[in-house]
Amino acid sequence: MAYQHLEKLIRKATEVGLIKEADQIYARNQIMYLLNLKGETAAGPSLHDDDNIPDILDQLVAYAVRNHVIDDVFDEKEILAANIMNCLVARPSTVNAIFQEKYAQNPVRATDYFYQLSKNSNYIQMKRINKNIHFTAATEYGELDITINLSKPEKDPEQIRRERENKQQVDYPKCVLCVENEGYVGRTGYPARANHRVINVPLLGENWYLQYSPYVYYNEHSIVLAEEHRDMKINKKTFAQLLAFIDKFPHYFIGSNADLPIVGGSILTHDHFQGGRYRFAMTDAKEAFSFSLTDFSGVSAHVLHWPLSVIRLKSTEKEQLLDAADHILQTWKDYSDESAAIKAFSGTTPHNTITPIARMRNGVYELDLVLRNNRTSDEHPSGIFHPHADVHHIKKENIGLIEVMGLAVLPARLKDELTEIKSFLLGESGNVADYHEEWAQTIKQKHGTLTDTAKAENVLQKELGIKFSKVLEDAGVFKDESTFKRFINTL
Repeated sequence: MAYQHLEKLIRKATEVGLIKEADQIYARNQIMYLLNLKGETAAGPSLHDDDNIPDILDQLVAYAVRNHVIDDVFDEKEILAANIMNCLVARPSTVNAIFQEKYAQNPVRATDYFYQLSKNSNYIQMKRINKNIHFTAATEYGELDITINLSKPEKDPEQIRRERENKQQVDYPKCVLCVENEGYVGRTGYPARANHRVINVPLLGENWYLQYSPYVYYNEHSIVLAEEHRDMKINKKTFAQLLAFIDKFPHYFIGSNADLPIVGGSILTHDHFQGGRYRFAMTDAKEAFSFSLTDFSGVSAHVLHWPLSVIRLKSTEKEQLLDAADHILQTWKDYSDESAAIKAFSGTTPHNTITPIARMRNGVYELDLVLRNNRTSDEHPSGIFHPHADVHHIKKENIGLIEVMGLAVLPARLKDELTEIKSFLLGESGNVADYHEEWAQTIKQKHGTLTDTAKAENVLQKELGIKFSKVLEDAGVFKDESTFKRFINTL
């Protein structure tokens, strides 16, 4: 069967354009070596036409485990799968040349090509991503996206043991976002990237690279990373780089996580952005009120009706927009309002920063500046403007760029826990987790005992959306319009 699966993989790779017919013998021989196949043929049942590349790949990896080509350990299986697909993916120079050829025709054609390549090569793990639960929930802020993340595979005990015992200190690549990950085979505790490709997209005379996230949370979820391994830093140059990217790819949005712990993303040690071709709820957020920036007449400024504290700047004049954004950043970095629990510094430690998001809309630049503060207190040791303890049963991790824009990435445990709450709402003996008990009781008091499974599902989804909006409200630095306007007046 291994030969039949191999032939099917070769055929599928040809069909989707990973290789050409002239490449088939070469690719077949390379994969045969990886699987320790000697070239014999064996009869067996034919494969179904609806078999896809990830399924065929799983079969080949399973063959390798059964025949002791590799151990039945997570990282070894990941490394083999990536190496097999690397035999079917063009070299980086070729991928970049094709991208630039298509870009010359239309930027959309270029990103369409690269996104499809990243899926076809199994670098983007669509088979795992499709396990995620996703729905939208209506809130006063619009339709928020709710995702329960089930795509991350569980590690087997042997994998965990190997990672625990692996004391080898390897400083290459320095992190999972470094450009040196392109084609990297992987190792125990470090992801396989043999089938990984990146596109060079210079920004302001500096090398940056475009890639897609292997576990995309939304359409064309991309990562734009600096060639240099350096810490995240939000400044005027950051805003200029975001707009430079928008000039190149006006059909994408792009944003940056904040550059401080708690309010930043999970990786602050490598300068990078995230973008894509997706319309988040925040994109369509209503304007709560407008205000004027005296020294920037070519820029319109608005505060959004959004759970976090967001200033939206709009302009066709890029340089004036950048100056206005930097003015707001510098003012915010030094701003304190202790009546609102906002302190800019503890000694010399800064607390104020910004999560910026850029897009082009109808020929006008938009720059959303989300005001963040990472101070902690005895009452809120995880962060004053961080999800508070009463919502930790849903979300207690950092609120990064993706959540800021209205997409919840919730832990896998919720899949089973929400099923138990749904049973409880239906009057069945749901085994509700202790930390959900109060929430479940509140929902039941609000809606009564439900008799219809579909209605119970809808109620639970809506209530989860409301709970996520509370998560985001906790992260907002200004809780009302009057305190926000005090800051606006300083501008």
